[in-house]
Amino acid sequence: MSYFNKLPGFIRTPSGFEWVLLKKLPLAFAIGTAIPGTAIAFIYFNNPTLNPEQLKTIFQCLGIIFSIWFFVGAAAIGCVVVMIMKGPAYVADPYELPKENKKLENHPHV
Repeated sequence: MSYFNKLPGFIRTPSGFEWVLLKKLPLAFAIGTAIPGTAIAFIYFNNPTLNPEQLKTIFQCLGIIFSIWFFVGAAAIGCVVVMIMKGPAYVADPYELPKENKKLENHPHV
């Protein structure tokens, strides 16, 4: 018994935009992290004490970084799902249904 029985005669769909996007995601991740990270490092290392406005800017930059990480991760998951969906089709093993018992169908409804 083979776990992966490919559907005979199935034609694979050619790759499309998902590979283009997946290849660009590391760059988007790096740039999206570096720009706000540079602002955080500049504020943090150039001021001995941080005032509330500077802390607010640091926290907003951290929010931008985590949002970019989330969107890049979600886009990567979406690309992988599309690649799996475009892959070969598989057929499950047939499942024989049990024999019907006609006596069970005539039971009274209470």
